[in-house]
Amino acid sequence: MILKANCKINLGLDILRRRADGYHDLETVMFPVAGLYDEVEVTRTAGSGTTFTQQGIAVDCPAEQNICLRACALMRARYGIGGVHIRLDKRVPFGAGLGGGSADGTAVILALDELFALHLPEEELIARAAELGSDTAFFVRNTPQLCTGRGERMTPFALDLGGLTLVVVKPSEGVSTREAYAGVRPRVPAEPLAERLRRPLAEWQASVTNDFEASVFAAHPAIRAVKHRLLEAGALYASMSGSGSAVFGLFEGPADAFVPLEGEFLHRETIR
Repeated sequence: MILKANCKINLGLDILRRRADGYHDLETVMFPVAGLYDEVEVTRTAGSGTTFTQQGIAVDCPAEQNICLRACALMRARYGIGGVHIRLDKRVPFGAGLGGGSADGTAVILALDELFALHLPEEELIARAAELGSDTAFFVRNTPQLCTGRGERMTPFALDLGGLTLVVVKPSEGVSTREAYAGVRPRVPAEPLAERLRRPLAEWQASVTNDFEASVFAAHPAIRAVKHRLLEAGALYASMSGSGSAVFGLFEGPADAFVPLEGEFLHRETIR
């Protein structure tokens, strides 16, 4: 079976505190980007092992460490599934804060659940996905979610951005998660993110922030410049997604005024 493992953006990202286990408590609303996705094909095979092929964008990790294989190993250890072949067509840029790898891992879990008729309840699928990373669980539901904890605790968040144009831009440089967290300064805002996101979109730019931006922009001026260019092109709201380096803008109309620079990845879609 073939799944479209779409990515996500973060609408606001508050880093609240550092935890004793080394992770951080955060609050963010994750929003699916339907038109930007990796293609993940999972098929049953004879035997009990896993084979893997990859095409598209080259990923900067050995194939044997790919999250798709980690997801398959997790499911085999838990549920004793049989042999499978996984084909990944990588289209979402990595090192971007878009959760493309997390989406791939969750897609494998969902595919194996169906292929082997496990019929796992949603809460169990979420628990398995959360074992792979902090934002993987989001892709089980793949609808707007207010995410807390390290990102794995979710509450549906009513949000209608239908009709707006979403522009996602990734400059040529990337940002590692380790680098992003090293520069962050945790804080608890006076007003919770959910309340700020319930304001009109026109007010978001002044109040809905991403706590990674300050240190990432200081170290990577090219990423800051993308945000400024999106706003200058007429974005109602622009922000870095996750820990970067991708930046997105929300526009009324087709957003034709934004022109990418050479070497920048660009995705544009109308939100449904």
